[in-house]
Amino acid sequence: MKFVSLLSSERPSLFACVASVLCIAVFAPLTVAVTDEQLGSIELPDGFTIAVYADGVSGARSMTLGSNGTLFVGSRPQGKVYAVVDSDDDHVADQVHTIAEGLNNPCGVAFRDGALFVAEINRILRYDDIENSLGNPPEPVVINDSYPTAGHHGWKFIQFGPDGKLYVPVGAPANTYLPKDGELFATITRLNPDGSDVEVFARGVRSSVGFDWHPKTGDFWFTDNGRDMLGDNSPRDELNRAPKEGMHFGHPFVHASDILDPEHGKGKNPADFTPPARELGAHVAPLGMRFYRGNMFPEDFRDQIFIAEHGSWNRTQAAGHTGYRLMRVGLRGNRPDSYDVFAYGWLQDNRAWGRPTDVQELPDGSLLVSDDKAGVVYRISYGG
Repeated sequence: MKFVSLLSSERPSLFACVASVLCIAVFAPLTVAVTDEQLGSIELPDGFTIAVYADGVSGARSMTLGSNGTLFVGSRPQGKVYAVVDSDDDHVADQVHTIAEGLNNPCGVAFRDGALFVAEINRILRYDDIENSLGNPPEPVVINDSYPTAGHHGWKFIQFGPDGKLYVPVGAPANTYLPKDGELFATITRLNPDGSDVEVFARGVRSSVGFDWHPKTGDFWFTDNGRDMLGDNSPRDELNRAPKEGMHFGHPFVHASDILDPEHGKGKNPADFTPPARELGAHVAPLGMRFYRGNMFPEDFRDQIFIAEHGSWNRTQAAGHTGYRLMRVGLRGNRPDSYDVFAYGWLQDNRAWGRPTDVQELPDGSLLVSDDKAGVVYRISYGG
């Protein structure tokens, strides 16, 4: 059982520590596990059900699957990487291994040829033959340590593309930031599996923490978190499409489709940059996204996009929070033609008890959703 203190201080006094312990014991114990009442508050379309796949996954962020079915999960300030195992195939994990700890925001995880790749803020690690050594993980191989050390938007989602390269985003190190010549900030990069030949694939990307490739066209799609401090309802966050390398998506000059930045946008023309394929809600914080490729869900879900919206943090109380939900984006060809709520309920009475973070399809077609606030991974299935 984990507990949350009601007091906080970077350097607490002895009195504060004792008082904190008393507060923990008396007032607000909070377990990692989600209660039945909380789980029952999540609304889904008819025919869909949600259950806890794994708990005890503190700070669960990005996910990837190993070739033997192991679910690998990164975290942020927890500094841990987990391996989640459902050994009896009953759709409930029975083992959660901590295969790494003490890392620098190891949010991103990717799997290739038996090895797990983990992205810290400034470097990429590789754990070889990992599924055969979950109880005694090997020392990692550092394949690249040349990425910026800035922590602001420095955590990463990573994934291998159809071209065999590892795609690695580098967020802007501030609310808005104009990169200097040679800097990698506000880009999505890609590199070889051995860590060599880092190149910029897309520019003008403020903070992408989720991307995928269209199952049929191979086009690259990604979410992007819009800047803050322009009001409760502006700018809208983004879903973007990059069918080729070298495109610029506006940051820090233009936000959403046509909002010029008050500091960097003077004299700029929104038409000179690639607009979003779809504007999302303002401050919803879209993170993980995946195209649905499976057979479990109804046919009209195939090749459509699921997005985990982590939720707003700086909207005023009067305006209410947004996000804290799972969205479905319908596509007609290469054009998004719908943006609908698929699952919601993590926000109750303007307070969040959970925050969806990433989505990952299982081989049976069910959908996993990580929650870094509740420290769990859910499984959404269809048809009982």
